[in-house]
Amino acid sequence: MTAYHQSRVDRPSLRRYRLDRVRQQLRQRDYGGALLFDPPNIRHAVDVANMQVWALHNKCRFVYVATEGPVILFDYGCARHLSQGYELIDETRTATAHTYFSNGPRQREQIETWAREIADLVGGHGGGNRRLAVDKLDPLATHALERQGITVTDGEELMEWARVLKNADEILAMKEAIAACEAGIEKMWRELKPGLTENELWSHLHATNIALGGEWIECRLLTSGERTNPWFQECSGRVIQPGDIVAFDTDLIGPNGYCADISRTWLAGDARPTNEQYRLYQTALDNLHHNLDLVKAGLSFREFTERSYRLPPEFVDRRYSCIMHGVGLCDEYPFATYREDFARWGFDGHFEAGMTVCVEALIGTVGGKECVKLEQQILVTETGYELLSKAPLGLRPEY
Repeated sequence: MTAYHQSRVDRPSLRRYRLDRVRQQLRQRDYGGALLFDPPNIRHAVDVANMQVWALHNKCRFVYVATEGPVILFDYGCARHLSQGYELIDETRTATAHTYFSNGPRQREQIETWAREIADLVGGHGGGNRRLAVDKLDPLATHALERQGITVTDGEELMEWARVLKNADEILAMKEAIAACEAGIEKMWRELKPGLTENELWSHLHATNIALGGEWIECRLLTSGERTNPWFQECSGRVIQPGDIVAFDTDLIGPNGYCADISRTWLAGDARPTNEQYRLYQTALDNLHHNLDLVKAGLSFREFTERSYRLPPEFVDRRYSCIMHGVGLCDEYPFATYREDFARWGFDGHFEAGMTVCVEALIGTVGGKECVKLEQQILVTETGYELLSKAPLGLRPEY
């Protein structure tokens, strides 16, 4: 693993591929262009990475991509210089902020100014097509665009499909992110000892990621002992005890902006695992490997669900929210549910070569002390999959 500035990724090639994917989807849907606010979507389209977490709750940066025309980045105030050298950006302008935070009672006035500027771009570069795909937009701004004669369409679906298939540049970028993540995982294992708090253990993952050029972590999912059951509690000041199960899910945005989403479960200290801990872990392994072995291009999501590992009844209530989800710059399309949930929110589709996905396993019982969480990140191929996450599995992994 190397730092970000020493990455082996061909960034111009990566950027061209990703922008071409956006425009391919725009043409396919007969849209005149896209207006993107969501930081991962901006990252995909133009590779701008500044202040992404802050931009999640402040409309300080957005990008206009004409289907046949320029790419125009609207950036935060005095930050326009940060996009210099990005070869796919034709122009950078100062963004007209239209939040109440930055405008107070003048918010509606600024929204109208913003809408007129966007409408002028669509009119000038849309070739008469005023259908604009927008990924994240509040009602006031949506109505302002509509008053300017813009038809606001769904940009979220468009971007999920633009991001779903990775080329060789993206796979390399993801592998570098995973390498940084797994260096952090190894550091956590070497530092794990009874008496350490969950927060102290988790800090080693975050520090290693930052040192190797990574960016942020979306969640803080590391728990120990009885805090592992039920899942989805975040790490705390709890002191890890000898013989505790310690489980985590990285949800890490590493170098190049790609997500490394890996789960492992360990045993703290030198004690032997209890019979129950061993049973939970073995069931999780069986679950994980059964479902991994199903994956290949052409398999439908419905068939994947139907053929997936059948949880023993005692583990059904603590099942995870999915058995598989896509991964790229963050968690992405597609998504496959357990058979118990398919009628409610499952959908069909097919695995395709070039998709990167994570296969999940969570095993625990209602009223039980602990849960075991495992997850592998893979590349879908024509004949199966390539394992991308290489951190050892095991209650006591061998490094």
